[in-house]
Amino acid sequence: MRKQLNFDNFIIFDGAMGTMLQAFGMGAGELPESYNFTHPDIIESIHSKYVEAGADVITTNTFGANRFKLKGSGFAVKDVVAQAVKLARNAAQSKLVALDIGPTGKLMKPHGDLSFEDAYTAFSEQIMAGVAAGADVILIETMSDIYEAKAAVLAAKENSKLPVICTMTFQQDGRTLTGTDVLTMVNILQNLGLDALGANCSLGPKEIMRLVDELVRYSKIPVIIQPNAGLPKIQDGKTVYEIEPQEFSLYAKAMAQKGVTILGGCCGTTPEHIRAVKNVLGGFSPVIRNVVDFTAASSYSKTVILTDGISIIGERINPSGKPKMKQALRNRTYDYILKEAIKQRDAGAKIINVNAGLPEIDEKQAMIELVTKLQGAVNSPLMFDSTKPQVLEAACRIYSGRPIINSVNGKASSMEAILPIAKKYGACVIAMTLDETGIPETPEKRLKIAEKIIETATAYGIHKNDIIVDCLVLASSAEQEAAAQTIKALQLIKKELGVLTILGVSNISFGLPNRSLLNRTFLAAALGAGLDLPIIDPLDLEMIKTIDAFNVLSGHDKNADHYISTYAKSADITNVEKIDRPDLKSIICEGLTDEVKPAIDELLKQKSPMEIVDGILIPALDDVGKKFETGEIFLPQMIMSAETAKTAFQIINSYTKSTEQNTSYIKGKILLATVRGDIHEIGKNIVKAMLENYGYEVIDLGIDVPEQEIVEKTKQENIRLVGLSALMTSSVKSMEDTIKAIKLNGIDCKVMVGGAVLNPEYANMIGADYYGKDARAAVEIAQKVFQA
Repeated sequence: MRKQLNFDNFIIFDGAMGTMLQAFGMGAGELPESYNFTHPDIIESIHSKYVEAGADVITTNTFGANRFKLKGSGFAVKDVVAQAVKLARNAAQSKLVALDIGPTGKLMKPHGDLSFEDAYTAFSEQIMAGVAAGADVILIETMSDIYEAKAAVLAAKENSKLPVICTMTFQQDGRTLTGTDVLTMVNILQNLGLDALGANCSLGPKEIMRLVDELVRYSKIPVIIQPNAGLPKIQDGKTVYEIEPQEFSLYAKAMAQKGVTILGGCCGTTPEHIRAVKNVLGGFSPVIRNVVDFTAASSYSKTVILTDGISIIGERINPSGKPKMKQALRNRTYDYILKEAIKQRDAGAKIINVNAGLPEIDEKQAMIELVTKLQGAVNSPLMFDSTKPQVLEAACRIYSGRPIINSVNGKASSMEAILPIAKKYGACVIAMTLDETGIPETPEKRLKIAEKIIETATAYGIHKNDIIVDCLVLASSAEQEAAAQTIKALQLIKKELGVLTILGVSNISFGLPNRSLLNRTFLAAALGAGLDLPIIDPLDLEMIKTIDAFNVLSGHDKNADHYISTYAKSADITNVEKIDRPDLKSIICEGLTDEVKPAIDELLKQKSPMEIVDGILIPALDDVGKKFETGEIFLPQMIMSAETAKTAFQIINSYTKSTEQNTSYIKGKILLATVRGDIHEIGKNIVKAMLENYGYEVIDLGIDVPEQEIVEKTKQENIRLVGLSALMTSSVKSMEDTIKAIKLNGIDCKVMVGGAVLNPEYANMIGADYYGKDARAAVEIAQKVFQA
């Protein structure tokens, strides 16, 4: 099938299904997938129009055909997919049929209620049905969460042999809803074994062009772009899009000239748009791209390019010799460990090593729980450290980024167990230069082991650049010559193999006094010999100073900018104060839920509940909101802070009740609903969480809510602010009808609206009082309404 999907030529996908269904009379509230059964002639006709327009790939009408969106519809996933593939096949003739997989519409844990494995199971159900029905290609599209995209990609790779393509949807700031940028998306997804990746929806072709520049620069695999036909607007009571086919095709040509080889359309595009794209590319050949060759580790929102200077790896999350960490792992209470990660990040660690190895616990389960917590608390990429393959695989699977595996060695059994995991999950992997004979004494023998691991990894399909060689550090207290041998091995491996290198620097001083002095002296020698990734304690600022100085002398710190900004104001920087119990504001900002009660108990000895709320909790949430607005933090971190604040409010409310105080912190009632015909609730649920944690009572009517129910509840509860959500263009009409119904009933309230298909102008056209672009904006709107 990959031969039929010829990536050496341009491939034209079809355009919007929803736009065409609306043109054929589909009303607000109707399930698009139901048309596969109730109006098969219309579906087949739409497919045929795209075939006639020149599309090479026809996409099935299955965007929402997952168990969550079909719940209560009376349709089964298997039946919907089978019928959709059949109709597409009837129309496709010799063209290919792509099984369309859209998002579940739910927010992933730990910030929502959908687990990774539940998402994986739902996607697997769709994919197996599509394979059985005869689909040729799998198209995973409109993903706004890299974690959900990963679940879908793994489901596709593990349940089919078909080509897999994945596109994500980006906001104006160049990031997805959950904070993933283009480079991070590419680094995570292309290493999972995709056949093509790219962007679709949310933005018009003009706005999406800047994403194209990054995609073609970094992606080693073909790039697909399916933009909207500009922004939606209402004309004669109908939703129309502003970009006509001819203009759309000129943008497509410009994208092709940059290196995009797969083009199609999303919301608002029609067969005429696709025909124009086909015509404009006629006689034009794909260009050869100059792709940046890089090796990187990623979290969901941050990528560390390992070849760009020295990357510090924090070593502190390891229970060895750490009683408090051992106790945290035994008790499965992880805030102490989260604080260690935060301190290391703030001290300069670019990557956090994670080791949960205690013999008396279930290490695999502990690692899963710890990784889930860590990836929500810090945006630093993670390195997974274990001697057990099953632990490493569980961590790689549950992680929302691209990790480093620590580690594989030259033993045949180790390579057979670890390298398939690295390949499957697209991880970088550390190659320890030891084998069945132990750690070689000579640099030459360590080089041989490194060569053997790289050769074996290459046979598994792992690129040499993704192997990071560890020449191994032995304690000088036991073998005084070991340090010199490690330095020589570093130099030799750098010269002969040119790969990235890593060392656990602190091992050198084990068993000797004044370890910091030995560590930083050895670190300086290792950096000079070619060390790229030192594993150190970043809270030892003498080590950090050594690296900062080396970066100046080696030219990594251009113009010594970082060095000057760090050291010019103070000749002496002392070690970071290690505070085990941060203040309440820091606890809220960092999302440390387990720390809330002790902090509030202490504060209540000195302050009233109202002073804590107004003086600490609300300002903390405001700080979090400002960081979100400026891009310093992203949605997952904001939600964690909000949930931590919610815990704080609950504790304070319990205290006031127990002390018979009549203080109320409820600032007002707000009603939220996803409008009739729309079953998406991610945005609404995020807004709900933020509003509740600012002290508002939220009445959530759920999804697919009729106009009359919203009107009646608004009257009954004397609501002053109604929030309406819609993700699909087809449901915006329901939103407009709801606003009209509220006004016709003479209800004295304000209405705010939000959703991916909306903008301020559109919100104004349908009669809304406010446009809430995100949860932070919703809070600001609520403050205006209730302070008026």
